[in-house]
Amino acid sequence: MSTVSYYTAEGLKKLKEELDHLKSIERPKASQAIAEARDKGDLSENAEYDAAKEAQGMLEMRIAKLEEVYSNARLIDESNLDLSKVLVLSKVKIKNQSNGMELNYTLVAESEADLKTGKISVTSPIGKGLLGKSVGEIAEITVPNGTLKFEILEISRD
Repeated sequence: MSTVSYYTAEGLKKLKEELDHLKSIERPKASQAIAEARDKGDLSENAEYDAAKEAQGMLEMRIAKLEEVYSNARLIDESNLDLSKVLVLSKVKIKNQSNGMELNYTLVAESEADLKTGKISVTSPIGKGLLGKSVGEIAEITVPNGTLKFEILEISRD
């Protein structure tokens, strides 16, 4: 069963570039490595040949996985986002109720998540807990350390 993933234009472009790189650069390299190893003699005792074949198999699995993800990827029209509640691509300002700390996150697809830049996945515990909430609501989110309470202060687009 394949699942639909939602991407920003930037995220979809990165996915396509990675897939193109694997197909046009890495796949020929793997074939070349197999050919070179094959030329070295008896295949039954050729560890280099076995390693090259295994690497090619892993590469083909990665390509197949990315092709599946890309075929099920959907581009999000950011101009039509509803700012009354937290959705994918919403930029959210939240306040931790226990320590008063304010945080800013942008909710993105799992493959685009990057905590250093404030992008969290909608499939993460915090992302799931914030989805569908409106400004002023308190999101109670269960994390490994217990339950966190966040007040939604602001919802915007980037």
